[in-house]
Amino acid sequence: MSVLEAIALGIIQGLTEFLPVSSSGHLVLGQALLGIRLPGVTFEVTVHLATLCAVLWVYRGRVASLATGAVRGDRASWIYLGLLALASVPAGTAGVLGRDWFEAAFGKPLIAAVLLIVTGFIVYSVRLTAPRAESPSPSVGQSVWIGVAQAAAILPGISRSGATVAMGSWRGVDPVAVAEFSFLMSVPAILGAGLLQLRDAAGPDGLESLVLGAGFAAALVGGVAAIRLFVRMLETGAFYRFAWYCWAAGSAYLVAAAFHPALR
Repeated sequence: MSVLEAIALGIIQGLTEFLPVSSSGHLVLGQALLGIRLPGVTFEVTVHLATLCAVLWVYRGRVASLATGAVRGDRASWIYLGLLALASVPAGTAGVLGRDWFEAAFGKPLIAAVLLIVTGFIVYSVRLTAPRAESPSPSVGQSVWIGVAQAAAILPGISRSGATVAMGSWRGVDPVAVAEFSFLMSVPAILGAGLLQLRDAAGPDGLESLVLGAGFAAALVGGVAAIRLFVRMLETGAFYRFAWYCWAAGSAYLVAAAFHPALR
């Protein structure tokens, strides 16, 4: 694996991890279309760590505030942290109990293509619900629903960021506030995925430090850019435009699969 390939894969990972276009869906469809296989678990863990760092960097002020507040015993900080923990339960439970079922879905690119189209409708719905969503922070019930959306996004093709923001907006929470909650909620999810990858590692991949460093840097920069673009499009009311990409990508794959059985 070359440095340029690592940079390309890192940028793709960073962008698709946070934009509402489903990184897992792109992984499944890309592998089927191009015969690509990611170069070992070490690289995967590296770029996942980079996307984790991207969240912590963009929301460093909020993270510092929550950490300071927790140490000082601030009630609001502890409540918010508790809501983040509560919202993480559905995905954690689904990931453990349904792991084999979810992994089987990753071997079916047609499912990913169809669910990417579904993601388009989910993302587009925010255009209709956002004007009525004004709550500055999720309640206990709203947090659970956002967590359920995150659990559904384990499926390839369903965007985690798109599903959680849409669910929060459906339940009346301001989309920008949901975005912050969703990205902070992704920290344990990304960390957990990285730990699972390490557990399944059969041995060292032999990748050079320069390659790993390039992939990490690219994923970090891509992740930071994606988060800021994501929030900006929510603020300007242009978020729904991501739906067009999801519809086009999913439909294009289904059409291609209809003529090329190998893509099924």
